[in-house]
Amino acid sequence: MLWVQLAVVLGAIFLGARLGSIGVGFAGGMGVLVLTLGLGMEPGAIPVDVILIIMSVIGAVAAMQVAGGLDYLVELAEKILRSKPKYITFLAPTVTYVMTLLAGTGHTAYSTLPVIAEVAKENGIRPSRPLSIAVIASQIAITASPVSAAVVVFSGFLEPYGIGYLNLLAICIPTSFAAVMVTAVICNFLGVDLDKDSIYQERLKAGQITLRENKARRERKKGAGLSVAIFALSILAVVLYATAISGNVGLIENPVLPRDSAIMVFMMIAAGLITIFCKIDSANILNAQTFKSGMSACVCVLGVAWLGNTFVGAHIDSIQALAGDVLNSYPWLLAVTLFFASMLLYSQAATTRALMPAALALVDPVTAIASFAAVSALFVLPTYPTLLAAVEMDETGSTRIGKLVFNHPFFLPGTICIALCVAFAFVLAPMIV
Repeated sequence: MLWVQLAVVLGAIFLGARLGSIGVGFAGGMGVLVLTLGLGMEPGAIPVDVILIIMSVIGAVAAMQVAGGLDYLVELAEKILRSKPKYITFLAPTVTYVMTLLAGTGHTAYSTLPVIAEVAKENGIRPSRPLSIAVIASQIAITASPVSAAVVVFSGFLEPYGIGYLNLLAICIPTSFAAVMVTAVICNFLGVDLDKDSIYQERLKAGQITLRENKARRERKKGAGLSVAIFALSILAVVLYATAISGNVGLIENPVLPRDSAIMVFMMIAAGLITIFCKIDSANILNAQTFKSGMSACVCVLGVAWLGNTFVGAHIDSIQALAGDVLNSYPWLLAVTLFFASMLLYSQAATTRALMPAALALVDPVTAIASFAAVSALFVLPTYPTLLAAVEMDETGSTRIGKLVFNHPFFLPGTICIALCVAFAFVLAPMIV
């Protein structure tokens, strides 16, 4: 029955990959139905905490977008990218990394991808180089964001081991950013130069390539800067409160409001303040692109994490028995496990929620923290929204998906980046924990 159940899980994930977007979650729900009513398994835990955190953060981000805050950030990002176009392979991932770090969602990268593609093309740089590492940076930054569901949930798992929220961030932020920058160096040598790319040359001769150097700028909304300031202060409040209630700091003992709930409250307050002081219509928040993407992510997490929890929960004892000796001898294999799991579960938070409790029962916390970045392997299958957006926005054709599915420009940079991040974290984590 184990192989039949595994076939159902993989089948549901494959169907979700074919459906794409929110269909991933729907397919996960179908898999849960087959496993429970069809095969008699007990339903796993629904990742309610993860979904609620994503919802509250996305609500604040969407309010900031409606107020013009995201456009303001993109305007700043464009200035940075155009100021040193020759260094776009380094500047592009820096921009997407920082935006994801602050917002707790990689969907903020959508707005910067067209700028990255345009600046690269204007300067004769192969767009796949900055676009590939920019997308990877937006994914791996989730494991370093103070307000991402993955970080919040994982820090909760680590608390019984005496490892605080700030300890986790102190390891994840420098190691992930360093890995992104080293990978950016490697990306500069991937693929032939743009002037030697046959597909680009064909499109150029056919008149399909356009340069838009003097694009009209949108007028900045009055509340744009204020919305960014409110959102930034709410993130600071989250970090300060989480530090104050940490067992290592102990400024607030027996807090009435736990960390997860505090993040939801602060994010909802931020959304409310932006709505009031920036004078936006709250109904417009429902139509914001970030809100739609975020709610789609919630459904995806609900479906695939519930599916994963149902399967893993039913076999947790067997998994621990089989994996225990192997991980004791080769602890780095946890990173490999998380890599392949996130590739299928399609979410950093869902992978963390499904596998990290079992992982912490098998390995020491340092190994778990060092392997944490491996939950970001969402790039392996070329179906993730930001990855597809990068392909669509590169009219030169340099960012393209090959016929073999896995031969796309995101696979190698993503794998290298995660490997470097895990290696750096294995060095830094023992110094901090």
